[in-house]
Amino acid sequence: MCSLLRGEEMCLAQLFLQSGSAYDCISELGELGLVEFRDLNPSVTTFQRKHVNEIKKCEEMERILGYLLREVKKADISLPERDVNPVAPLPKHIMSIMEQLQRLEVELGEVTRNKDKLQRNLLELTEYTHMLRITRTFVQRSVERDPLQAQYEEFPFLEKDTMLEYSSMQRLGAKLGFISGLIQRTKIQAFERMLWRVCKGYTILSYAEVEEYLEDPDTGEPSKRVVFLISYWGDQIGQKVKKICDCYHCHLYPYPSSNEERNDVVEGLGTRIQDLHTVLHRTEDYLKQVLMKASESVYTWVIQVKKMKAIYYILNLCSLDVTNKCLIAEVWCPVDDIPTLQRSLEEGSRKSGSTVPSFVNRIPTNDAPPTLIRTNKFTSGFQNIVDAYGVGNYREVNPAPFTIITFPFLFAVMFGDLGHGAIMALFALWMVLYENNRKLKNTRNEIWNTFFEGRYIILMMGLFSIYTGLIYNDCFSKSLNIFGSGWSVKAMFTEGVWKTADIRGNRFLTLDPNVTGVFTGPYPLGIDPIWNLASNRLTFLNSYKMKMSVILGIIHMSFGVILSTYNHLHFKKKYNLYLVFLPELLFLLCLFGYLAFMIIYKWLVFTAKDSRLAPSILIHFINMFLMQGDGMQPLYPGQTGLQVFLVVIAVLSVPVLLLGKPVYLYWLHNGSNRIGMYRGYERVRRNSEEELYLMRAHDMEEGSGHSDLSTSGKRPTEEFDFGDEFLHQAIHTIEYCLGCVSNTASYLRLWALSLAHAQLSEVLWAMVMRVGLRMDTTLGVLFLVPVFCLFAVLTVSILLVMEGLSAFLHALRLHWVEFQNKFYSGTGVKLCPFAFSLLPSSFEHDGLL
Repeated sequence: MCSLLRGEEMCLAQLFLQSGSAYDCISELGELGLVEFRDLNPSVTTFQRKHVNEIKKCEEMERILGYLLREVKKADISLPERDVNPVAPLPKHIMSIMEQLQRLEVELGEVTRNKDKLQRNLLELTEYTHMLRITRTFVQRSVERDPLQAQYEEFPFLEKDTMLEYSSMQRLGAKLGFISGLIQRTKIQAFERMLWRVCKGYTILSYAEVEEYLEDPDTGEPSKRVVFLISYWGDQIGQKVKKICDCYHCHLYPYPSSNEERNDVVEGLGTRIQDLHTVLHRTEDYLKQVLMKASESVYTWVIQVKKMKAIYYILNLCSLDVTNKCLIAEVWCPVDDIPTLQRSLEEGSRKSGSTVPSFVNRIPTNDAPPTLIRTNKFTSGFQNIVDAYGVGNYREVNPAPFTIITFPFLFAVMFGDLGHGAIMALFALWMVLYENNRKLKNTRNEIWNTFFEGRYIILMMGLFSIYTGLIYNDCFSKSLNIFGSGWSVKAMFTEGVWKTADIRGNRFLTLDPNVTGVFTGPYPLGIDPIWNLASNRLTFLNSYKMKMSVILGIIHMSFGVILSTYNHLHFKKKYNLYLVFLPELLFLLCLFGYLAFMIIYKWLVFTAKDSRLAPSILIHFINMFLMQGDGMQPLYPGQTGLQVFLVVIAVLSVPVLLLGKPVYLYWLHNGSNRIGMYRGYERVRRNSEEELYLMRAHDMEEGSGHSDLSTSGKRPTEEFDFGDEFLHQAIHTIEYCLGCVSNTASYLRLWALSLAHAQLSEVLWAMVMRVGLRMDTTLGVLFLVPVFCLFAVLTVSILLVMEGLSAFLHALRLHWVEFQNKFYSGTGVKLCPFAFSLLPSSFEHDGLL
C-alpha cells in the first residue's frame, strides 16, 4: 500500500560488468525487469557504437522471420502455443540461428517461386482454353447469321472451306489478320472505343464474357475476364491493334488458322493442364511441409531475436572502461530491489563462467528520479486513469488508491440505476472470470481491448451503481417496494381530511404528513417508492440531488486539500502547512463548507410541521457576502455574527496565501548566513569526499527540495528570485480562489446527469415497453417479443453505452480538475524498466503473431 500511495524509493546505481559476462548479466536483468538504463554515450551516433553490426544481424533475422510468418499465415498454418519463453541465446549461437533462417529463406523462396510460376502457367493455359472455346462460338454464330454473304464473313475459311488457310488469303491479296486474347471486364468498353477511333473501322471486334472467375496474376484476387477476337486488314492496322492491346494489359494468345489445328491445340492444352495440376499439388504439399517445420520453431526464434537485439541495444548504452576491461552502466533501480539486482548479476557471471564477478555500486545524484508505482491487475486500470492526466513526481502522493473508491462512486451518482448497474456488473464479471482466455486477450479490436483492460473499473462502477440505484430506488425507471412505504393513504380518510367528493372532484391530492398516521417513518434504504407516483417527484429529486451534489463536491475537494499535507511533510516543507495548506482549507471551509453545514442543518432541524417556515439557503448564502440579512428570518440564533466572522477569516486567508510563502522564502534566503556557516562548519569536518556525496544523497532521498539548505558545497547555489516566486504564488492563489467557486459549481454535473439518466430511462420505458405491456389482445404476447428486443437494444446502446460513457468522462473530469489539482502536480517521468516482456514487437503490431 505504501508503494501505491507514494511510489517506490529509487536510487541511481552503477553496474560494473565484466566484458565476458556483460551479455549474460543484461539478459538476467531483462528477465527480471527491475532497472532503467541511462545512455552513457549521448554524443556517439547510432552507427558509431560498438555493437551496431550485431544489431544489423538481428534486424536481418527479423526480416527473414517476418517473411516466414507471412508465408505461414498465408498458408493458414496455426502457430504453436505461446507459453514458451526461451532465454536469450549466447553470442556464439547467433551464426547458427542466422544460417538456419537463411537456409529456410532460400528453400522457401525457391519453392514459392516455382509455385507462382506453375500457377501463372496454369492460368495462361486456362485462359487459352477459354479463348479457344469461346472464339469457336463466334464463328458458328457468324455463319448462322448471314449464310448468303459467306464471302464477306469474318472466318469464311473455317466453315466453308477448311483447307483455305491464312496463307491462301494472303496469296489472294486480302492481308487478313487475327488477334485474340482476354481483357478485364471493366476495360472492354474503353477498349472497344479506342479500337474504333484509332483503326477507323478497319477492325471487327467480337467478345464474350467468361462465366468463371479467373485469378488476377498481379493481385491474386478473382476477377471477371472477357474473351475478344479482332480481325483486321493490313499490317499497319495490326501493329496499332497490338499496341492498344499492350496499353490495356490484354493477355494475347495465338489464334489457330484451321479447325484441325484448333482441336490439336485444345487436346494438348488439356494434357498440359492435367500435368500442371499434378505438379502444382505436389509443390504445395512440399511447401506446406516446409512451412509446418518452420512454424514449430518460428515463435521461439522471434523471442530469441527480440531479446538479442534488446541486449545489444543496452550494451551500446554502456561505456567501456579500458583500464579495468569492463563495462560500466548506470541504472535507476528501486532501493528495495538492490539485493535482487546483485543476485542477478552474480547469476549472469556464473552462467558465463567468469571468474571475476560483476557488482553494483550505489551513487549519489541530483537528478530527479523516475516514478515507479507497482500495480496489479486490479489497481492497474485506476493507475492508468491517473497517469493519463500526468505521471506523478518522484515520491508524490498518488491519487490512485483513493480513486479506486471515489471514481466509481461519483460515476454511480450520475448512473444510479439498479437494473443498469446489474447489467454492467455482470458484463464485467464475465470478463473477469474469463480474463485468461486467449481469444479475449489477443484481439486487434481496440474498442474491445479498452473494455477488457478496464474490466475491474467497469465491475466497480456496476457494483456502485447497484448501491446508488437502491438509494435512488430506481430500477429501469421503476421503484421497488421492498420494505413497504412509510406513507399511508388510509389515515387521510380515517381522520376525515379526505371525503369521497374530494376524490371524485380532484385528479391530484396531497398527503399531509402532519396528519397522524400518514407518515409512519422514513424508508429504511433509499427514497420511499411512493415518490414514483407523486406529481412533484421531479421537484423533490431536483432539490435532493442538487444539494447532495454540492455536499459531495465540498467533501471531495476538502479531502484533496488535506492530502497535500502528506507532500509538504514528506518533502520537508513544513512552512507550506501554515502558509499554503491552512489558508486554502480555511478559505474553502469558511465559505463552501459553511454552505454544506447550512444544507445539513436545514435537513435536521426543520420538520414537516414547520417546513413552510424554513428560510432559503441560497438567499442566506448571498446575504452572507453582502453582510445583510437583518430583515430575514435567521436559520439559527447568532447566524449573522458567525457569517461575518467566517467571511472575514476567508478574506484574510487570501493575502496570507498570496504573500506568505514568497515573503518567508525571501526572509529565509537573506537571513540564512549564520545557518549556512554552521552547516559549512559541519562539512569541513567530513573525512572524505565519499562521505560528502553520501550525505547529499541521503538528503535528496529524504525529500529535501530546492529551498532546503542541505545541498553540498560542490553543488552550485540556486539563486532565489522573489519576483518569480511571487508570480507563481499569485497564479496559484487566483487559480485556487476562483477554482473553489467554479469547482463547486462543477460538481452540479452529478445532479444534472443523474436526472438526465433517470428521465431517459423513464422515457424509454413509457414509449417502448409500456406499449407492449398494455396490449390485452391475444397477439399481445407475440407483440411483446419484438418490443422487448427493441427495449433491450435501446437500453444497452443508449443508456448503458452512451450514458455510461458520458458519466465516465464527467467522473474523469471531476478527478482530474476538481480533485487532483489540489495536491497532485503530475509532471514526473515514469520508470521504463528494461524488461523483455515489455518490449514491443513489430510482428504483433502487424498482426503476424
